[in-house]
Amino acid sequence: MNRDDAPESIQVKLDEYLKRMLEVNESINLTRVTDYEQSQLLHIEDSLAALGELNAAPDGLYGDLGSGGGFPGVALAIATGRETMLIDSVKKKMAAVEGILKEMNLSTQIQTNGSRIEELAQEMPQRFSALTARALSSLPSLLELASPLLRKGGQLIALKSHVDATELQQAQAVANKTGMHLVRQREYYLSDSKTFRSIYVFEKKSKPTMKLPRRIGLAQKKPLT
Repeated sequence: MNRDDAPESIQVKLDEYLKRMLEVNESINLTRVTDYEQSQLLHIEDSLAALGELNAAPDGLYGDLGSGGGFPGVALAIATGRETMLIDSVKKKMAAVEGILKEMNLSTQIQTNGSRIEELAQEMPQRFSALTARALSSLPSLLELASPLLRKGGQLIALKSHVDATELQQAQAVANKTGMHLVRQREYYLSDSKTFRSIYVFEKKSKPTMKLPRRIGLAQKKPLT
């Protein structure tokens, strides 16, 4: 789905958020994509590509890991109306995004959280029904980070630019240890017919075989194998 397919009221909110975010970006680095048209493609359309997957996920709290300037989380929250938490340990970014959300009267639906993902898993274990992560980390690391946050049946929706065979093989091995299972994957191009993307959906089927979360940073520095 791209912005033009969305109902008009959603399009208006998406455009308003994007414009406000680009304005704030002039003083606080929220995104490297500063051109409005490119931002429509690489932020709005890229985010909404996962709308079908999020709509298919169980109802309940949705979280966006490594949300940065608010994508894909804000776009998906606006499009679905779901209760949403944007999660990013760079507190300046979360404060800037929160300011925009308050100005748009969206802060009751969309909250921000400046904790590390491992810290949040201690504070809110098994509270999320769906999680997204876009260009955040490798699939094995994402599975480890997501598992303790997800309730049974909850889903991790990973938006990736490219996943090679080795990464996918490693993810399958880690999925078994983290109680996760690959339930869907698809590949596609954005509307420019050049930008390749893939989405991987993992569902939490059982408890992890180890204690999670591990210490902060280990999921990236020493991924499970």
